[in-house]
Amino acid sequence: MRGALGDLNAPTVFNSGLSFRQFWDGRAETLEDQIDEPIRHPAEMASDWPQILNKLQADPEYVAAFSSIYATKVDRRGIKDAIATFERSLITPDSRFDRYLRGDSQALTAEEKEGYRLFKDSGCSSCHQGVLVGGNMFEKLGIVRDYFADRGHITKFDFGRFNSTGVEENRFEFKVPSLRNVARTAPYFHDGSARSLDEAVSVMARYQLGRELTATELHRIVQFLETLTGKNPEGVP
Repeated sequence: MRGALGDLNAPTVFNSGLSFRQFWDGRAETLEDQIDEPIRHPAEMASDWPQILNKLQADPEYVAAFSSIYATKVDRRGIKDAIATFERSLITPDSRFDRYLRGDSQALTAEEKEGYRLFKDSGCSSCHQGVLVGGNMFEKLGIVRDYFADRGHITKFDFGRFNSTGVEENRFEFKVPSLRNVARTAPYFHDGSARSLDEAVSVMARYQLGRELTATELHRIVQFLETLTGKNPEGVP
């Protein structure tokens, strides 16, 4: 709102309906639950439900649409359902990797297939798996090396899941992000500290897997990740 910056790097809304939780710390179980916080956050909508309901209930088009679709007046439940239903439609299918998994052996180049092998053999797929290539578990940032000690200037927003559970073992834990469309969603990590995909992969290898990738290994893995870019929903540029 008014050019304000948020405290965390915003995850993509594409494919968010397939994620097992919402927000980096997973504090919202569903897309419907997630809607409340942007509404009241001072850097986002800086509003509340009474204001929103008053505005929408004064709009004849919304009143007619809600009456037709939900057989009710404009209300919070219907607004949440409509927004979440739209968000669930933002699926990006048919990446080259999807076509490869469906049996098209020519969908990936030899170099990209090597990147996929490295992705699995290096251990990346232990967290980044499933339909979203991630998005289905929590993990601590800095398993092998202390990411936050090396980065410095730790804030409460680095505490991750601890902020919602208060459980010490959840400190520095975050939802593992989906890697679908990852080549198009820089910057990376909750703090937006990695400006390029090469940097993000290198940091993850070092702090999560205890590996220093060679230039060739890094390049091959990035080549593979670029095959995870799918088709945008119709009408979305």
